[in-house]
Parts: sequence; structure tokens; C-alpha cells
Amino acid sequence: MGKASAAKQDGDRRSRIAAQRAAEQHTQRRNRLLLAGGAIVVVVAVVLALVLLQGGNGSPGSSASASPGPTGTELASVVGTVTSVPAATLDKVGAGSASSLPSSISGSALTSGGKPEVLYVGAEYCPYCAAERWAMIVALSRFGTFTGLTTTRSSAADGAGNSEPYPNTPTWTFHGAKYTSRYLTFTSVEEYTNVPDKSTGNYTPLQSLTSEQQALLTKYDSAYQGSIPFQDFGNKYLSVGASYDPAVLSGLTWSQIATDLHSPTSAAGKAVLGAANYLTAAICGLTKDAPATACTPTVRALRAKI
Repeated sequence: MGKASAAKQDGDRRSRIAAQRAAEQHTQRRNRLLLAGGAIVVVVAVVLALVLLQGGNGSPGSSASASPGPTGTELASVVGTVTSVPAATLDKVGAGSASSLPSSISGSALTSGGKPEVLYVGAEYCPYCAAERWAMIVALSRFGTFTGLTTTRSSAADGAGNSEPYPNTPTWTFHGAKYTSRYLTFTSVEEYTNVPDKSTGNYTPLQSLTSEQQALLTKYDSAYQGSIPFQDFGNKYLSVGASYDPAVLSGLTWSQIATDLHSPTSAAGKAVLGAANYLTAAICGLTKDAPATACTPTVRALRAKI
């Protein structure tokens, strides 16, 4: 083989090697771009999923995104705990840290079914109603029995996007619940849900007042600018607004609150049970201090303050 031919072959070999290297470098660059692009797609997909999830379940801190309440056997256990606070525990708390007491009113006796009637008007979105229901359930359970209680939370923002105080307070709803008692009739009206209504800037309606109930609100609640919760104890006592600071329930679960109600030294116990004792005192004023298991000397002493 001549020198010219060998040189030509060597040049061809070098060209093939260079072309092969160029092809390999192109493939590597292409793979890196594909990997980078894939990573970007994954990141975008994750972010999009989070946005969609947040959009479907509410913004952080909203009622929808907050943890749900107990169900099934856990719910039954919590209800049993809340409705069975011993009289001795309630007496030990006394006035507790209740900050707003029922007041005396005068009017024709409010009755239903031949028994004194306790009328409650509230709404599921309302944080003050959320706090008050705990005390109401404890108090009313001393005179009768609840069935069908279910949990809910107060709202985080209304339909106009305005933030609510004490958002997502764990509570109960009286909507769908039943109450039976030989001593009194309990009537509840939850006017709105905790679901924001963008069309009105408020909340979706739930239950409506009768003309008689509206007349009572007009008569007794006008001085409070229509505030809720509204409780009329037989037209003899009135309670408007929360009886204690709802902040004591912040960050607690239903189970934790229920457990605290059996501890007279806990913050929730002193607040809820103190309020429950004053509500019990108002009811005892309707039932002529019956039963004695509810209308204890401690409760009767509190009634003297209202």
C-alpha cells in the first residue's frame, strides 16, 4: 500500500471517529434536554395538582381544608363524653371563666307542647355559635337527651372573601338533631350553613324562622343588632352571643375538648362548663328547679346573679 493510500485511509478513520463523537455528543445533549424537560413537566404537574386540590378543598385555614370531625364509633364516643359530664365536675367549676351571663326578660311565657320552651337561633358558619353549642349541649343534657348530633366547623371566610374570627372552630350542628325531655322543649334554628355563597357574599341558607320566632328576635335581639347565637329561655331569660371566649377551643379536636370537659382545671373545661352552669341556671328557672341532679345548690346560687 502506498503512502498516499495509507494517508487517505487514516484520514477517513479520523473523520469517522470525529463524526461518531459528534453524534454521541448530540445524543448526550438531547438526553440532558429531555431529562430537564421531563423534570420541569413533573414539577409543573405537581404544582398544578396542588393548586387544583387547594381550589377544590378551600384555601389553607378554610373550613373545607380543615380536618373533618369524628364519625361512626368515634363520634358516638365523643357525644357520650360531652353529654355525661358529672354534676360534681360542673359544681366544682361553678362560674368558671364564663364572661357573658344570661339576663332576665319579661314577656308572655314561651311554651311548646305544654312545657317551657328554649329557643336557639344560630348558624353553622358562626364562631360564637360554635363555642356556645358546647355549653348548650352540656346544659341541656342535664334535662334530656340528644340524638343525631353531628359535627361541623365554623367558617373561615364568607362568600365575599371576608375573613371570619376564630376560623374553623370545631363544633356541632343542631340541624337534623333531636332532643327529648320531660321538663322542657328545645327548638333550634340554624339559619345558614358554613358554605360560602359568592352570589350573595354570605352563606347558603339552611333553615327559616317562623313568623313567631322572627317576632321574638325583633323584640329581644334588636338591642344586640340581631346578633347570634340567640337563646330565649321561655321569655324569662335571654342570652345573646357566646358566653365565653371561643379562642379557648382553638387548635383542639372534638375529642380533646370532650375530654377537657371532664377536667375542671382545663381552660376549655372552665370556659364551657362555667357557661353551661349559667345556662342550666336559666333552665332551672323554668322547670322550678327540677330535676335536683341539675339544679344543684351551686346552680341555684348562680341563678341569683342573673
